[in-house]
Amino acid sequence: MKKWKTLGAAAGLALTLVAAGCGNDSSSSDSFSEQVDYTITGIEAGAGVMSATERAIEDYDQLNGWTLQPSSSGAMATTLGEAIKDEEPIIITGWTPHWMFSKYDLKYLEDPKGSFGSEETINTMTRQGFADDVPGANTVLDQFNWSTDDMGEVMLEVSEGADPAEAARNWVDGHADQVAEWTEGAEEGSGQEVSLAYVEWDSEVASTNVMKVVLDDLGYNTSITPLDNAVMWQSIANGEADAMVAAWLPTTHGELYEQYKDQVVDLGPNLEGAKTGLVVPNYVDADSIEDLKPKE
Repeated sequence: MKKWKTLGAAAGLALTLVAAGCGNDSSSSDSFSEQVDYTITGIEAGAGVMSATERAIEDYDQLNGWTLQPSSSGAMATTLGEAIKDEEPIIITGWTPHWMFSKYDLKYLEDPKGSFGSEETINTMTRQGFADDVPGANTVLDQFNWSTDDMGEVMLEVSEGADPAEAARNWVDGHADQVAEWTEGAEEGSGQEVSLAYVEWDSEVASTNVMKVVLDDLGYNTSITPLDNAVMWQSIANGEADAMVAAWLPTTHGELYEQYKDQVVDLGPNLEGAKTGLVVPNYVDADSIEDLKPKE
């Protein structure tokens, strides 16, 4: 009888410990929402993914009471890395292509209400008249097309400490056949100036630096200038800059496209399969925005 009582007490203690462990499990959706303090770590205020996240907070009852905390893309990536190092809970505004998906084991939360829209393309835009003024460079920009994996190679090298210009040069030198497709039939330059505008996101830093290397190798004198999203579009529309390879459509830059579409020339996608949404580490036990819990 004494033996059975001892076993029963041990079993009870084990169940208590299991229950306590479950109660403190940062991967459960209840405690996850609480442990991140109902806060989404964002990037620059006004970015498309931030506007989409604000829309998601309105669309989902599960996000009632949640806060979207703006920062910068660099600060967000640093915060993410620190959280993953300690396997702590975190939820961020994310997008692909981005080097963090190559470096970390991440997942998008499903978005059944479609607040973040469908997959996007990244398009090339030029100022009106650019094709007539610098036809060779326009041909290269028109034929520029690569994959999320291509872009990811450049972004990852930059994230590991390489200068963007150096990472771009390394990629171009290692993908001669692909670059030859972009430059096929393009008239070589003789020092004509070409100005590229871009928003200082990791993805656009990669693509714009690669395009600078390609155009410079073809004989053009290419300058690149980082700008705010709205100013980038405005600079192409008013002719202060010649082109950009950084237009996320139809969602992220949708409002800016509608504002300036009659003042720019859309050369079409240079990358397909881009995406934005809420992102968490894979160790978080939540697969959908609907798995989150509102702040009470």
